[in-house]
Amino acid sequence: MAEPRLAPRPGRSGRERVARPRRLLMCPPVHFDVTYSINPWMDPQQPVDGGLALAQWTSLRNLYQELGHTVEVIEPLPGLPDMVFAANGATVVDGRVLGARFRNVQRTAEGPAYLAWFGEHGWTDLHWPEHINEGAGDYLVVGRTLLAGTGFRTDPRSHAEAQEFFGLPVVGLTLVNPQFYHLDTALAVLSEDEVMYYPEAFSPGSQAVLREMFPDAVLATAEDAAVFGLNALSDGRHVLLPEAAVQLHQRLRERGFEPIGVDLTELLKAGGSVKCCTLELHPR
Repeated sequence: MAEPRLAPRPGRSGRERVARPRRLLMCPPVHFDVTYSINPWMDPQQPVDGGLALAQWTSLRNLYQELGHTVEVIEPLPGLPDMVFAANGATVVDGRVLGARFRNVQRTAEGPAYLAWFGEHGWTDLHWPEHINEGAGDYLVVGRTLLAGTGFRTDPRSHAEAQEFFGLPVVGLTLVNPQFYHLDTALAVLSEDEVMYYPEAFSPGSQAVLREMFPDAVLATAEDAAVFGLNALSDGRHVLLPEAAVQLHQRLRERGFEPIGVDLTELLKAGGSVKCCTLELHPR
């Protein structure tokens, strides 16, 4: 990685954008397919190119590494085609791991598989949840706060469970559009106090909460949200997001971020993109 890419970059607001190395967990789509439908994006009648899915995923992993991030890999299990979406596998904050308990039977085996990986790799503060939660797909860390999605997958009772386990405030947000069934399909964290989101994905009350918490948020258009432009990952300077979200690219550049377009169109056939494929391992 060339050192200049990590140099501070000021936005129009004068804020410097500094990339910070991240530790990430990913799962290669060796068994990826669309054989069932549990969200509006999934159509078992639509052909899936497994080789292309793996090539696109590999490009994303390589890009993370080129940017200086550490990528760990969990072995995919046969019969779990959605295991590639590592963000759903757990929530990791301050070195503590809250396991995932999936709503749909097709994915229930993923939760124990991910939690077992953590146990086998030296993580000791592990918690198997009582209530349904779909990992970092519905739990996003902003500074010292957890934004917690509900409405389609994660049980709102899990929000209190997460707060007790992590000892951090949890702010619940209700999703109302089935196309945006996880929080990370409708909102992305850009920095310790900045987000971008699609307002129409949220209930009126949750929109009001987001306006109060993030009055200067980047707001996505319907067009950019529809290509999963908010399923993005930021390291504080670089923002990796679908290349088709062209208006978000422009708005991010205006804020001093460096957007990097990624093509994960094959994985989008199952309702996933950059963030879905990536579980950030927030350290102690």
